[in-house]
Parts: sequence; structure tokens; C-alpha cells
Amino acid sequence: MKTGPVLFCGDPHSQFKHIVKAATQLHASAVVLLGDMELLKPLHIELEAVADRVHYIHGNHDPLNWDHLWGSTLSDRNIHGRVVELPNGVRLAGLGGVFRTSVWDPRLPNPVFRSREEHAKSTPRQDRWHDSVHVRHWASIYPDELNKLADQRADILITHEAGGYHHHGFEILDDLARNLGVKVTVHGHQHDNLDSSDLWEKQGFKSFGVGLRGITAIDADGTAEVVVPGELDEQRGHRQKYINTFKD
Repeated sequence: MKTGPVLFCGDPHSQFKHIVKAATQLHASAVVLLGDMELLKPLHIELEAVADRVHYIHGNHDPLNWDHLWGSTLSDRNIHGRVVELPNGVRLAGLGGVFRTSVWDPRLPNPVFRSREEHAKSTPRQDRWHDSVHVRHWASIYPDELNKLADQRADILITHEAGGYHHHGFEILDDLARNLGVKVTVHGHQHDNLDSSDLWEKQGFKSFGVGLRGITAIDADGTAEVVVPGELDEQRGHRQKYINTFKD
């Protein structure tokens, strides 16, 4: 069993040298990407030096470089909608993509489409990508994907969207975390690394965001250490106390 840290990497947006450097120097047991890679080369080439340790979820920007991600030899490392066991024994669950009102906004009464298959059937053939939904919606979240994931068990949940503590987050992701039985959630997308610790007891788990191109080492108990600060962390108030908007 590998005992090096698990590194959670905030949205790289086409930059990967800092990830390779940190993973190599710290002998990371796993490198977990939180989406929005915006790959200019296939993922297995960008992260060749640490490719054996990579797991990831996709973000809303990634369909624009579809072949570099879903066409990569690391395409099977996308853990969207499933749980994998990392080399250190931690069970990691993933939910990539974003909520879109044209598909499903959990804050509204009903989804427009419950599954990717249902959506594909209503998509004109000329607009389908790989005989599925429009390429844009490869980064949309569907209810059946979340529900299937909720039936499993995990130690850590990674999502691209933020959970309920964040003013742009979604409380349904908190429900997902509790259904999975995780102790820790980690997200990207918002480029924030805010301190939500006042809410952890009420949530039932510890929640973390990783900043833009930031890297944080986090274990299954929620012990976290910032390895590379996010580029906006200082500007936005590094680990600042977040306004308590958690709803009863």
C-alpha cells in the first residue's frame, strides 16, 4: 500500500508543470484532478511522468478538448459516477460536470432530462457527439448519474461543483456526501479555498475547495495541507471564514 499523500489539484486550465513537480517531489500516492483541465495535449502526455497515479473528474470546460480527455489513454481514470480505491486504500467517489437548467437544476422542481440517454433521443442526430448528447452536455450532470453514485460507499467525494456551504454551491451534493458516508468532500470550479469549518459538524463531513491551479494534500480524515496555493487565494482571502449560509 502506497503511503505518500493524495494531492487534490484545483482547475489547471492548461497548466500542469506544477502538478508533476509536486507529485514527484512529495512521492504522491495519487494525483486527483478536480476538472477544467483544458488540455492542449492528451492527458497521458501532459502528465506522463505521474500518469500511473492520476484520477480525475471532468469540468465544464473539458468538452471543448474532448479528444485530449475522453480520447486519452487515461480515459478510464475518469471516476465520474463511480467509486475507486486509491493505492493507499482510500475509497474515492467522483461526480464531474456541472448542473445546467437546460438539463437539471436541483433547485427547481423537476429535471428536464433524467438521463443522458433520454437527452440523446431528443437531440437532433446532426447535433449528437459520438451518437450521444451535444458535446457541451458531456459536462452536464443528470439525475440518474447522481442517484446511482449515491447507492455506493466512499471515504472522500470529489465534485466539480461546490457543495451547499458555498454561495454558488448545491445542497444536493451535501445529501450525496451523506448518502455515500464520506468524511470529506473536495471540489474545484469556483477557484476558492474558503474555510467552511464552522459548518462541518452540522454537515456531517469536512468540506474543502481547492483554488485555481492550487494543490492541497488531504487524507481520509480531513487533515489538509496546502501544497501550492491557488492563484486567487490571497486575493479572495486565503482560507477565510465563510459566511454561514447553511440552511436548516
